[in-house]
Amino acid sequence: MHNDPELSGKYLGTISADFVKVADTLKEASYQIRKREISEYPVFPVCKNEQPIGQIIIAQHQAETQCNYYASFLDEFVQRGIIDAEKQEDFKKAYKDADEFCCLFVIDKEFTNFVFIPYPED
Repeated sequence: MHNDPELSGKYLGTISADFVKVADTLKEASYQIRKREISEYPVFPVCKNEQPIGQIIIAQHQAETQCNYYASFLDEFVQRGIIDAEKQEDFKKAYKDADEFCCLFVIDKEFTNFVFIPYPED
C-alpha cells in the first residue's frame, strides 16, 4: 500500500509515459466516483492484458498507451479478497488525497501492487 522501491526502472517509465496521456481522464473518473458517493477510495487497475477488476475506461488502442486502465474502488478489492477485510483501515490510512494522487493497482507478471502517483499540476 505504498510506492514500492522496485517500481523504479521498467514500471516507472511505462507508468509515467502512459500517465501523462490518461491523467485527466483518471482524475475526472476519481472525482465522479467520489461525487456520486460510490466510494471515497477510487482505485484504477492498470494492466497490459484484460483483467476482471473494475470497468475498463481506457483501452490501450484508444489512447495509444501500453496498458489498459480500469475504474474500481476499495469495496470491490475487499469483495474479491485482494484486500483483507481486516486490512481496510490500513488501506484507508495509506490512501493519499484523491484530488492530488491517483491510486493505481499495477498488475504485471513480476509486479502487482498499489502505487500512488501525483496528478500533473495544471
